[in-house]
Amino acid sequence: MAKTIVGVFDTAAEAQSVVRDLVAAGVTRDHVSVMASRDTQADAATTDAQGDTTADDALKGMGVGAALGGIGGLLVGLAVLPIPGLGPVIAAGPIAATLAGAGVGAVTGGAIGALTHVGVPEEHAHHYAEAVRRGGTLVTVNADEAVASRVTDIMNRHHAVDVSERAAQWRSTGWKGYDADAKAYSAAEATRERGLYGTRDVSQGQAANTRDLKDGQVAIPVIEEKLTVGKREVDAGAVRVSNRVVEEPVEQQVRLREEHVKVERRAVDRAAAPGEVTAFREGIMEFKETVEEAVVAKTARVVEEVVIGKEATERTQTVRDTLKHTEVKVEDVGARRTQDPATPPRSML
Repeated sequence: MAKTIVGVFDTAAEAQSVVRDLVAAGVTRDHVSVMASRDTQADAATTDAQGDTTADDALKGMGVGAALGGIGGLLVGLAVLPIPGLGPVIAAGPIAATLAGAGVGAVTGGAIGALTHVGVPEEHAHHYAEAVRRGGTLVTVNADEAVASRVTDIMNRHHAVDVSERAAQWRSTGWKGYDADAKAYSAAEATRERGLYGTRDVSQGQAANTRDLKDGQVAIPVIEEKLTVGKREVDAGAVRVSNRVVEEPVEQQVRLREEHVKVERRAVDRAAAPGEVTAFREGIMEFKETVEEAVVAKTARVVEEVVIGKEATERTQTVRDTLKHTEVKVEDVGARRTQDPATPPRSML
């Protein structure tokens, strides 16, 4: 799935380096777009008496214009187009074709329409258009997932601007949003704007995140991340022990004894014994019957114990991560004057 990756750069030289690296990395040329306001370029061409400007006129000279001219050699469709809010815009790639087609550049908000056409969400397009109005150079890439991270790395390596952070700073000074009726910054205004954020022109041998030293020296920090591994205790589960009363039917047999009174009458004919004469006295005799019944008694006995405890073990875990560090590359750009043999060579960072 293709996605649009956007970067804004404070200088056209940075944008040229990005485009060169993108092409060298195999990004298709006709998937890369560049847009910059011509009026913010210090060496922009002047308009002739009829008010018409050509791409060749706009790219005469050296410096920033030459950088954009170099981009024109890498991409397709370099042109200068009048855009509301941006003035004459130097554009190349698909965005140039969009700006030139169907009169999109002639209507209010033409920059927003062009940005959304190449895949930039509208809410972000306002920030990017404002960045161009204030002197930034915009680079967009329509890239597949396979190369998207590579494109992002290239843009970050060349100091892509955090547009969201810039927009927050603009709002703090009263900016309400991109206005197509506003006037594009002049070259001097764009230079002052860049100075607010501590960004330096790399074509002058300076880069972002530098620190000025005395005697005109500049310190470039080399930063690296260190890995620190600690420990913390986290829940890894639990053992829940509960008890409940369970009733189950039981049975047991027991022998019970019963005694019953048995009365039997028998016919006899004999003389009464002397002791039996007293039988003529009245009296009551009672004979009891007995039976046994089952008596149930229950006693509680402990038949098992469940012992709960903890067992601690230790294990060794390998922690893998990635650490970032910056690399500072020093290279000669263009011809150098012969160095005085008495002067020691400069250090390579």
